[in-house]
Amino acid sequence: MSDQIKFIVDNLNKEPFRKNYNLITFDSLEPMQLLQVLNDVLAEIDPKQVVDIREEMPEQTAKRMLSLLGILKYKPPGNATDMSTFRQGLVIGSKPVIYPVLHWLLQRTNELKKRAYLARFLIKLEVPSEFLQDETVADTNKQYEELMEAFKTLHKECEQLKASGFSTAEIRRDISAMEEEKDQLIKRVERLKKRVETVQNHQRMLKIARQLRVEKEREEFLAQQKQEQKNQLFHAVQRLQRIQNQLKSMRHAAADAKPESLMKRLEEEIKFNSYMVTEKFPKELENKKKELHFLQKVVSEPAMGHSDLLELESKINEINKQINQLIEKKMMRNEPIEGKLSLYRQQFKRYVSKLRSKSTVFKKKHQIIAEFKAEFGLLQRTEELLKQRHENIQHQLQTIEEKKGVSGYSYTQEELERVSALKSEVDEMKGRTLDDMSEMVKKLNSLVSEKKSALAPVIKELRQLRQKCQELTQECDEKKSQYDSCAAGLESNRSKLEQEVRGLREECLQEESRYHYTNCMIKNLEVQLRRATDEMKAYVSADQQEKRKAIREQYTKNIAEQENLGKKLREKQKAVRESHGPNMKQAKMWRDFEQLMECKKQCFLKQQSQTSIGQVIQEGGEDRLIL
Repeated sequence: MSDQIKFIVDNLNKEPFRKNYNLITFDSLEPMQLLQVLNDVLAEIDPKQVVDIREEMPEQTAKRMLSLLGILKYKPPGNATDMSTFRQGLVIGSKPVIYPVLHWLLQRTNELKKRAYLARFLIKLEVPSEFLQDETVADTNKQYEELMEAFKTLHKECEQLKASGFSTAEIRRDISAMEEEKDQLIKRVERLKKRVETVQNHQRMLKIARQLRVEKEREEFLAQQKQEQKNQLFHAVQRLQRIQNQLKSMRHAAADAKPESLMKRLEEEIKFNSYMVTEKFPKELENKKKELHFLQKVVSEPAMGHSDLLELESKINEINKQINQLIEKKMMRNEPIEGKLSLYRQQFKRYVSKLRSKSTVFKKKHQIIAEFKAEFGLLQRTEELLKQRHENIQHQLQTIEEKKGVSGYSYTQEELERVSALKSEVDEMKGRTLDDMSEMVKKLNSLVSEKKSALAPVIKELRQLRQKCQELTQECDEKKSQYDSCAAGLESNRSKLEQEVRGLREECLQEESRYHYTNCMIKNLEVQLRRATDEMKAYVSADQQEKRKAIREQYTKNIAEQENLGKKLREKQKAVRESHGPNMKQAKMWRDFEQLMECKKQCFLKQQSQTSIGQVIQEGGEDRLIL
């Protein structure tokens, strides 16, 4: 009890309660205060429970708390009588009742928060059947149930995403890092494009490289598809072998259809099936359950080392930024950087290969889990079929024993009990003597011993077969483990060799591109050197005609011509500046003259229009219009 109180006090002193209790102050709380503490804990689990119990009736408080505890699936200790005591103790704030509740709630607060949250959406409202006769009510209820199922599905997906170990912040960081890498790769591609443009037939080489990449991807896809088909073929061959064995056993059983052989075969099948059902299958099923539980636990756990991966990615990003800065500085100084980028390429390749390997491992583990689940379902179905078959064989055996008159083998104990019952009935009803009963018992014992002696070689043979089966099973498991290890080693060696081949091919392509680039640069330098040699010969030559062909002489001539042209243009500019004022004045006079002539034109046109309408006559100082 003291440990329980200590646990309660420690948790109440932590966030989010911060009660600042000790053992003495907590134990001295009044019932009303203790109920308020319980209500505060319930309010932390379900915010709807935030209530001051001094303003609430005790019955309402008890009803509200009992309802929430029922939703949280709290089970008070004891039977139905103790349940009534629990309710009374909850109403009056009894410590023996409140303390266990607080201890239970504080142990699993996060789990109960989730349960209380889900209860708001998953506790179904029961609608009376008479109301469901109304179509509107029935449709609304159906829609309510569909929404509840949709909520279950979404909540499961949300929990799976939370358990996967990835958060939105981590995803955003990954996206930003990938965008930075994308920008860096775009810049690098642009730089490489500029360099490749100087190479002859670069478009054809790019097309060939693109086709090579597509073919490599197709090769990987075909290899994966080939592996899947191999697995399917292996399972199909195993299934065919099982069916062929069953067909052989059924044909053998049909060929040997005598009653004695049927009895013997049925007995062997019963023993074998009993062994399989009671010993072998339960062990295998338990092992498979353990493996499945372990794999489910591995899958449900968040991704291992994700924080370490994030740290490594952040370091890689920082190093990449530094490398890019150094590359830009080198490019500004026109220094070669191909040699400096090799380290960056190797790091990037290793990072991509790690991501691919982890993705492959994840897919393999996921496939193994699916196979285990399928095998688990198959074993369950096999167990059910074997049990049913065992019951049918037992019933057939009983029928055949009754028909053949064989008794005392499978039901020896029942026969003995029947004999004892018969003995008591004979003693009571018919009064037979003890000698007759002892003789009957002897006959029955002799019959049982005969049956046992007849079955002894069969049991011995069955034991040998069991031992042989165990040895073969063990040998098969050993061979299978050897095969798996050998296959895994060969697969790893193959992947390493493929990776080395890819690296060598990429290195070969890089060296080839560098070779072509170097050849182009050499040719350019040779052309420049030849031009410089020709220029030097023409410059030092005594022939004036050769000197005129020199580039220096041509440039000198062009400079002199351009200087003369500049001198003429400056003189022309000076003349324009001097005549600018008078020319502007003359232009203004011409615009005014043009405006005056336009005015005269308009007046003339107006006078012409008036004379066409009528004639104006002036008489006696008056103007008259005659139409």
